[in-house]
Formats: sequence, structure tokens, C-alpha cells
Amino acid sequence: MTVAIYAPFIALAGALINGLLGKRLKEPLPGLIAVGAMLLSFILVLLNFFSFLGKADESLRVKLWSFLSAGSLKVDVAFQLDSLSLLMMLIITGVGLLIHIYSMSYMHGDDGYSRYFMALNLFVAAMLVLVLADSYPLMFVGWEGVGVCSYLLIGFWYKEKLNADAARKAFIVNRIGDVGFILAMALMVKLFGSLNIAEVTGAVQNVLSNVGGAGIYLTILALLLMLAASGKSAQLPLHVWLPDAMAGPTPVSALIHAATMVTAGVYLIARSSEIFVATPLASAFVAWIGALTALIAAFSAMSQKDIKKILAYSTISQLGYMFAAVGAGAYWVGIFHVFTHAFFKALLFLASGSVIHALHGEQNIDRMGGLKKYLPTTAQMSFIATLAIAGMPLLSGFFSKDAILSHVFNSQLIAGYGSGAIYAILLLTAGMTAFYMYRWYHCVFAGEERLSAEAKAHVHESPALMTGPLIILGFFSIFAGYLGLPEAFAPSWIASWLKPATAEAGFRHASMSLEMVLMLLSIVVALTGLGLAYWVYGVRKGEPAKAFKETFGGVYEGSSQALGFDTLYKRSFTQNGEKVAASLTLTDSGLDRNLKQGAIGFGLIGRLTRLIQQGYVRAYALLMMLGLVVMALYLVLSGGGA
Repeated sequence: MTVAIYAPFIALAGALINGLLGKRLKEPLPGLIAVGAMLLSFILVLLNFFSFLGKADESLRVKLWSFLSAGSLKVDVAFQLDSLSLLMMLIITGVGLLIHIYSMSYMHGDDGYSRYFMALNLFVAAMLVLVLADSYPLMFVGWEGVGVCSYLLIGFWYKEKLNADAARKAFIVNRIGDVGFILAMALMVKLFGSLNIAEVTGAVQNVLSNVGGAGIYLTILALLLMLAASGKSAQLPLHVWLPDAMAGPTPVSALIHAATMVTAGVYLIARSSEIFVATPLASAFVAWIGALTALIAAFSAMSQKDIKKILAYSTISQLGYMFAAVGAGAYWVGIFHVFTHAFFKALLFLASGSVIHALHGEQNIDRMGGLKKYLPTTAQMSFIATLAIAGMPLLSGFFSKDAILSHVFNSQLIAGYGSGAIYAILLLTAGMTAFYMYRWYHCVFAGEERLSAEAKAHVHESPALMTGPLIILGFFSIFAGYLGLPEAFAPSWIASWLKPATAEAGFRHASMSLEMVLMLLSIVVALTGLGLAYWVYGVRKGEPAKAFKETFGGVYEGSSQALGFDTLYKRSFTQNGEKVAASLTLTDSGLDRNLKQGAIGFGLIGRLTRLIQQGYVRAYALLMMLGLVVMALYLVLSGGGA
């Protein structure tokens, strides 16, 4: 069965209907169209998934049409269905469907209702193309598609300057990573003569054996792919766009952070795993960047006060875990954490949206507290998600986090590059995660009420369209991890499902006793983080945190300012760029005046240019046709062929 290949086209159709007819459609029809497209897409993917059960080693390629033929280089528009792409599609369409349903109530009454659902459907369509692509150029189409859609959704309320700035920031930072993707494709053509994913990854060992200096070229290729992945998945030093992405509607945050865009980098490395297995140095670089990102983001989350920004830094930290896993060669483990993280992080963001909805836009956790009395369902689901991300035993996050720690500790691929230190950093980060996530829960739902009089007068539990998705996500936040039980104790279904689609990297076979020690250590660290947070905020009412801030103000400031990365970039790049732009501004004091005074003929050129650049599409189409006619006449008259 190949019915899943229609999923991106169905999502695209939903986007086109709302984009072209949305203003004529009354609420809730645009939402119903978008949800219907998502539901049908999810059903098709689910059918295809069941058809693959028991046949995880199969891979189907569906060619739609030929795109490029230049000598020996051929690129088709074709989709690849295998265990990896199908699992990613299940996450995208399943969690995406719940977010669409939730959005119908959350966005009720918004002036851009149809525009919102158009962009949401288009976002999903682009992400589906990304994970289905059988070639890097087609993957890049989806890659850029989610970038454009993130710009549209982060800046959805574009009339507020901060929102528009956040959208531009996300777009520009991602372009830096995209340069890595483009250069990587150019190097692939040089090394492999192909851009087909299967052909590239399948020829790695042959290139290593037969091409001089191939090891260096492959390392450069892997590092370029990591640069691309760092942009999309917000890894150091390109992580600064993600906290600002909170400017968009809260369901957008859930979609970007949980099920789609930010996982694209992890998917890219997992899909290119043969390249990284052949380049241990590059793999170690990936693992180290992931570990340091996880630590720095966790540190930054410790003192944030915005209910969504805490979760944003948490997302960056959890992505760091995923990168540490794929860097260690545990590709299926990285995707396993993508899978579990999708549920509890979507739940956390949607629960935040429920709180913001109930408090009429309030996002400062210092002005919350005691909300579990007013929002019982939201509070219960938030508590489940908090324990899951903290890595508490028997919840989904525990299984995937423990698998990452175990595989990093036992990795042979990066054994000579400080795998033990990476493990220690990730273990420390696990304790910090448990601490700041309980702080998040306590300050929002427990403790004493700090609500304003206006907020208290209107606070209420969210409607069923919003709480229903929370309950479903809560269920999977508990049970999704059981698909990946520790291999030392039971066969891991998700490991056997994903391994045929990823490369094999070496791991030391740890003894059962060592596995137990590692697992118990991670449990102790999680409990310590939770217990310490409960003592600070539950027992001592936050007094130790206030004392720490007074005593170690510099550390607190470093956390609240996220170590100053934004300030550094602003001073180094943004402000200097603005100065250059100001010097080139077309004003009487800028470049335009000098050009007008010192260059005869610029006025004539400007007038001629205005005749061509009229702003009418039909005029541009006519010029294109005239250009084609001129080219055809030239070829015929010069003997180049008819």
C-alpha cells in the first residue's frame, strides 16, 4: 500500500481551499475543512502503517515525475515509504490533528481564522513532503516550506512589531542553516554524482574505499548537514530564534515545538546516518553540540517567567538530547525521543494555551498560582506531562531519556571523544529539567493564588474542544514509551521497527548490573530534581530561590538572559547591519543623493526600469514569453536546433 503519499496533497488541498475561499467562509467552516484534511491524512498514514507491520525492512519508492536530468545527474519527484518516514508521518498527522481540533476553539473569533488554518495545513503538507522525500532536493522543498510557514505562523499577529520581528528572526536564522544544506548537496554531487538519498547513503563505503581524501570530504559533508540541522532544530549557536517563536498563537508553538519543524534536523541526521557512521569526528561534534545545547537551554529555563518561554527553552534542551543520541550513533533512540517528546511537549504547550485562554492572555507565572482549583483537567494533564518530561519511571519520557543516556554511555562510535563527559552533562541536565519543570507546574497550578482581580473574575476551564486533545495527549504521555522498553529487559518494538531504515553503529554490550545502575542513577537524579523543586517552591514558598537571586545575582541574570547570546548577536550583527542599511537608505543624506549628483544617466535608467517593473503579473508573463521567443529564434538561426 502506498496511500500515505496522498497525505501531503490532501493537507495542501485544505490549505488552498482556505487560502482562496477563506474570507467567504464563515467560522467554523475553515476550521472544519482543515481538520477534515488532517483527519483524512492521518487515516491514510495509519492504513499504510498497519500494512507495514511485520515488514519493517521493506522500502517502497513511488515516482511522481522526473524533475531534473543533467548528464548523469537525475532527480525525480519521488516519495519513499519505509519505517522511518511512516513513523514520522504518524507523529505529524496524529499530533497535528489534535492541534487542529484544539485550534478551532482557541482561535474562535479571531479576524484571521481562515488564514490561520490555511497556514497550519500548509505547514503540515510541507513537513510531510520533507519526511517523504527520496532525494535531498525534494527534502529541501519541504525544508523551506516549513520555514516559510513558520514565518507566517510566528508572525500571525503581525500588526504587533514584536511578533513581526520574531517571525523575521526565525526566518533569517534558519537561512544560515540552509546554506549548509545547499553546500552539502553540492558536495554530494561531487562525491556521489547523485542526490538520491538511498544512492548517496548506499555509496558511502564505496567512496571511502575508492576516492582519495574521501574521509575529509565526508566529514565536511556531515558537518554541513549538521549546520543545516542546527538551524531547523535550534542547536548552538543557531538556537536563539526558538524562544522568540512564542510570539505566535499557542497551538502554533505546540506544532512547531512538538511534531514538526524542530524535529526536522534530527530526522535529517537519522536519514543520513550512513554518512555519520563513517565520520566519527563529525558524529562526536553532533553529540557535543547536543549535550551543550541541552545544558545551556536547561540553565536558561531555570529563571524564565513566561509560561511559554520556559517550555521553549525546554524544547531546545530536549532537542539537545536527541542530537546527543544521533551523534552517539543511536539513531533509532533519537527518533524514539522525537516520538515520546511529541506527546508530552504538545500537551505542555496546549495546557499553557488553556491557561492563557482562561486568564485572557496572561503569561507571567508570577501572576498565576492555585489554578488547579479552576482548571482541574488542564492541571491534571499538565502534571502528567511534567512528570513525563522529568523522566519519572513508567512514563513515556523515562524510557526514551534512559535509552539516550544508556546509548551515549555505551557508544563505541564516539568513545574516544569524551562520551563519558557527554553522559555526565546529560545526566546533570536531566536533574535540572526535573527542577525547572516542577517549578513551572507549581507556579502555575499549585501554591497560593496570585491572580489579578480581573483574571480571577473570568478564570474558567477550557471547552471540550481544547480539553479533549489534552486528555488524548496525556494518555500517550504515559503509555507511548512502552513501545521502547529497555533492550536489556525486553525486546524493543521501536528499535526493531526503525533499525532497518538507519545505519548500525557500535555499542558496548553492558552487563545487566551496569544497565540497572545506569537506570537507577537516572531515576535518582530525576527524583532529586523534583524533590528539590518541591522543597524550594512547595515547602519554603520560594524563599531559597529569592535568597539565591540576592546572593548570586550574576548567575541568575545569566540564566534569565540565556547567557547573553541574543545580546551578543545583536551587537555583533544586527546593529552593524542596521548601520549599513541606514547608510544605503534612499534619502537626501544617503547613497541616493550621491548617485544622483555624481552619475549622469541614473534617472534615465530608473525611468526605463519603472516601465518594465509595473507590478502586474500579466506584464511579467508577457515579458517571459517574449524572452522565450527570442531565445528560440536565436537557437534556430544559429543552427542550435529547432
